[in-house]
Amino acid sequence: MAKVKYGLIGFGGIAENRVAKEGYACDKNRFAPLQFAELVAATDINQARKEAAEALGLKWFASADEMLADPEIQAVYIATNNTTHVPLAMKALNAGKHVISEKPMATNSADAKALVALAKEKGLSLGVDHMMVYNAWNVKAESMIKAGELGNVNDSCFHMEFAYGYDPAEAATWRCSKIEEMGGPIGDVASHCFYLSEYILGKKITKLAAVYLPKIMNIVAEDGAYIKFFFEDGMQSSAKVAFSELRGGLGGTLSNLGYEIYGDKAALRGYGTMFQLSGHADEPVKVRLELDKFDGKAESVAPCEIKNMYQCLIENHAQSVLNGTPLTAEDALHNIQLCEAAHESAQNGGKVIEIN
Repeated sequence: MAKVKYGLIGFGGIAENRVAKEGYACDKNRFAPLQFAELVAATDINQARKEAAEALGLKWFASADEMLADPEIQAVYIATNNTTHVPLAMKALNAGKHVISEKPMATNSADAKALVALAKEKGLSLGVDHMMVYNAWNVKAESMIKAGELGNVNDSCFHMEFAYGYDPAEAATWRCSKIEEMGGPIGDVASHCFYLSEYILGKKITKLAAVYLPKIMNIVAEDGAYIKFFFEDGMQSSAKVAFSELRGGLGGTLSNLGYEIYGDKAALRGYGTMFQLSGHADEPVKVRLELDKFDGKAESVAPCEIKNMYQCLIENHAQSVLNGTPLTAEDALHNIQLCEAAHESAQNGGKVIEIN
C-alpha cells in the first residue's frame, strides 16, 4: 500500500520523542509501522541534532530549503518555534508539499487566513496538531454524549492549570514572555480547551468572555484566565487555564488536566485527558474517565481501543492526501480567533466578544 513520505522540519526534544518516535512510530520497540505515512527525513537549524535523527534511520537535510527541493518528500511536519510556522508552511505549500503544523499554525488570525487560502489555492492538505481529539478517552466521551448517556448536557468545564514560570529560566521562555507568539496560558493551553470542547460536545463556539487571574507571578504573560464561552445553540461552558497553580506535584498536575461535563442524568469527568498522554502503560499517570450518576458510585469508563493520538493525527492527514480530500485547517484558524477574542475580552473588563 502506498504511504505518504514525510520530512520533519524541526528536530528538538518534543519533535524527536512525541512526533518522530511516537507519531511516526520510529521507536520500533514500542510501535508497529504506520499504515499510510512514513517519516523519511528530518532537518533542524541546530546541526548537532543530525546524529539523533540518523539514529532513527532518517535522512538529514542541512536546511528546510534542501528538504523542500527533494521530490521524494511529499509532505512535511513543521515542529519549529511558533513564529516560523507560517513562513515555513508557505514555503512548503509553494513547493507543492502537504503540511502538518504544530499548533498554533500562526501567531495571529490574519496570517492564519493567508495560510488557509494558500493551501486551498494549491489544492494541498493543511493539518494542525490538535491531537487531543484523538485521545481514546476523549473519543469515548464524545460518543457517550452523542448517545445521550449524560442526558441533557447544559454545562461543562475544561481546565489546564499547572505551575510554569516560577523558575527564572521558565519565565524567560516564549510561553511566559511572548504573548505575540501565542505564549501565556490563553495562547498555549486555552487553545486546547477550545478545540476539545467543540469536538466532545459537537458544537461550535460563537462568543466568549474572559478575565485574567490575579497577577502574582513575575512573568510578562498573564498568569491565567477564566473564560466563559457559548456555543451556537446557546449552551455555555468554561475554561480555566493557568501557569500559577502548583497542584502538588507531577501526579496532581497531570491528572488535573481534564474536564467535567454535566448532564441532567450524569456527569462525566476526565483526568489526564488533556495532555500529551495516549494511555500507554509506560506513561507517568493513568488517564481515566469517570461517569457519575449521582448515586455515590462513580463508574470508571474505558475506551474500546487505545491508539496513539499522534499516530491518529498523522494517519488522518496522510489519508487526506492519498484520498484527494485535503484538510483545510479552518478549525485551526477559528481556534486562533478564539484566543485573540479571549485576550480582547480580558483587556476590556470581560466584555462578551462575538466570533465571526
